[in-house]
Amino acid sequence: MEAFKTKIEELAESRKITPEFLDYILHQATEEEREILCAKARKTAQSIFGKTVYLRGLIEFTNYCKNDCYYCGIRLSNKNACRYRLSLEEILSCCDKGEELGFKTFVLQGGEDPYYTDDKICELVRAIKEKHPSCAVTLSIGEKSYESYQKYFEAGAERYLLRHETANEEHYAMLHPKNLSGAHRKQCLRDLKKIGFQVGCGIMLGTPGQTTAHIYEDIQFMQELQPHMIGIGPFIAHKDTPFHDRPSGSAEETIALLAVLRLLFPKVLLPATTALGTADAFGREKGILAGANVIMPNLSPSNVRDKYLLYDGKICTGEEAAECNACLRGRMKKIGYEVADVRGDHPDFI
Repeated sequence: MEAFKTKIEELAESRKITPEFLDYILHQATEEEREILCAKARKTAQSIFGKTVYLRGLIEFTNYCKNDCYYCGIRLSNKNACRYRLSLEEILSCCDKGEELGFKTFVLQGGEDPYYTDDKICELVRAIKEKHPSCAVTLSIGEKSYESYQKYFEAGAERYLLRHETANEEHYAMLHPKNLSGAHRKQCLRDLKKIGFQVGCGIMLGTPGQTTAHIYEDIQFMQELQPHMIGIGPFIAHKDTPFHDRPSGSAEETIALLAVLRLLFPKVLLPATTALGTADAFGREKGILAGANVIMPNLSPSNVRDKYLLYDGKICTGEEAAECNACLRGRMKKIGYEVADVRGDHPDFI
């Protein structure tokens, strides 16, 4: 046990991990050893952020998508998906409700929907910033050109989330059709960072074909990129995808990886994701206690929540925003944390 504790201290100090130690943590560590890891990650997060959790109000504004990623429930080929787009008025109403509830960040998330031209996205961003000038706007709308990203930034968007999914090209090809490229996705993240966005990348744990070597490669890419946010969650299959019969990723391994990432990237904004809360009833609490410091409640209208299903079994699809918000705040309080009604920028942007 002491040897493991020493290795965790060394990991935290050097911010480096070997493939062998990563594999041990994910697949062989005992419950006691994982608690040592999580305790160190928790202490590291608290040294920077205190016992504070940041809220991100998620607005899933379109479930149309031109892509056909093999794992995704809103993929182009899924004819069972009930498609929708929120109007500008509906999106602004979500933001109005969100700010009333204490939210200072809105995340506009959607499929890669060709209906939303650059002009339409910029109009959305400007409208939100005009009504809610003290709030941050995050976009999560996929791969675009450098010029498009520049326009969104100039319109007022400050953050952009784009999970790279996997840094390994062969693994990327197992998860996506041939017209999509992992190299291009990684270049998009570099472009976003160059423009000046607070940038988020990330992966799913347990995707078909994933190995510890792939996860190590992901960490190497993250260390090169130095993102401001890292979003990870367990893979959960959707019934209308080619991966419908594949086993889900492990919540325990996801929590362990969250802790590792906190030690490797002490200042990063690290969500305890909805997918983690879906895989484990107390997943979000366990994520926070493993060094995560962000939760992303859903502000989307309740009548569309069950239509934005990237995976099966998603939690909170029937709740109103106020219910969801009150529930999460109460749950964070039970584990000794407070939700802060602030923008929650990365420390380098404060």
